[in-house]
Amino acid sequence: MTVATPPAAASSAPTRVERWTRVSVAFAAATIALVVVLALLPFWFGPNTTEKLTELFVLIILAAMWNALAGYAGLVSIGQQAFIGIGAYAVIVFSDHGINAYVAVLLGALFCGLVSLPTSWLVFRLRGGQFAIGMWVVAELFRLLVTNDQSVGGGTGRSLDALNVYAPADRQAYTYWVALAAMTALILIGLILLRSRLGASLQAIRDDERAAESVGVPVARAKRAVFLLAAVGCGAAGAITMTNTLTVTPASIFGVQWSAYMIFMVLVGGLGTFEGPVLGALILFGIQQEFQNDGSWYLVGLGAVAIAVTLILPRGVWGWVVGRFHLRLVPVGYTLRGLSTSLLGAGREAGGAGHRTGTAGAPPTASGEAGTVVPAPKERG
Repeated sequence: MTVATPPAAASSAPTRVERWTRVSVAFAAATIALVVVLALLPFWFGPNTTEKLTELFVLIILAAMWNALAGYAGLVSIGQQAFIGIGAYAVIVFSDHGINAYVAVLLGALFCGLVSLPTSWLVFRLRGGQFAIGMWVVAELFRLLVTNDQSVGGGTGRSLDALNVYAPADRQAYTYWVALAAMTALILIGLILLRSRLGASLQAIRDDERAAESVGVPVARAKRAVFLLAAVGCGAAGAITMTNTLTVTPASIFGVQWSAYMIFMVLVGGLGTFEGPVLGALILFGIQQEFQNDGSWYLVGLGAVAIAVTLILPRGVWGWVVGRFHLRLVPVGYTLRGLSTSLLGAGREAGGAGHRTGTAGAPPTASGEAGTVVPAPKERG
């Protein structure tokens, strides 16, 4: 008579839970080197190049902030342009009061965070689609207030005259460095937040807010924290846009096209992944540089790309990479290593139940170790 060996007994290799892997450590080192190289670019290239890269940094900031808000906390907003516009006009107001324009960028971003607190008390009473529409209404309200304020130019907008004290090349270099510093700082803050207990709380809220609240997750505090971060980030993006273009109008800086860009970047790159929005920003930037002079065809191209990616890769480009190769470049979640083949087989037999409870048997990687398990399409902290 043959006695079947339990799966647990068949496992002889020790198992361990990892966050940093050799790949993620190498990627972190490469990223640090890349930031150093980017910081030196103004010494090698002219203002045209740094101006374009500043636009890319703004897109990366916006994508990362919207992904933190919607991809990790489940707060889908189509009104983040409210804080983009406030950040841009805050630079004008602070510089009018004698504050250096680049210092005003930081103050404008922090001011957006301050504005987001009372705003959150209002919009957090809404859920789902109501929250999304409510944020758009808030953005329109701020646009109307600015349009009717003649001290900041009213409907015709204003120029940032305070930066005329710098030579054009120097001004563009300073703007580039401020944008690079802001992008780096905001991405690091977002990573630290998502790796913390608060990040785990946000993902629980995203999956089931009532269930999260029932087990003691501080729902209101967690949502307000990520809402404040997204407001500060979008405010910084608007302030940097102001210093990069030197002039804005309420119709452009409060326009809903900003939300369209954010949604495009995150959905194409991969909603709920840390790396995906950066990839989505690169894709959008490439499309803009190639087709933005083609008028309406540029917008048609954006829509076509979004539809194609949604149909072919519903989890986004990076979501497909994660699902296909189990590749993690930024260690937000954890990786289970060292599972034996027998145990993996048992995990796959229970896979259906595992997906319902948020766990599953991890398929082995090329090295025979278990890869990271991420139920589509969201990461698990």
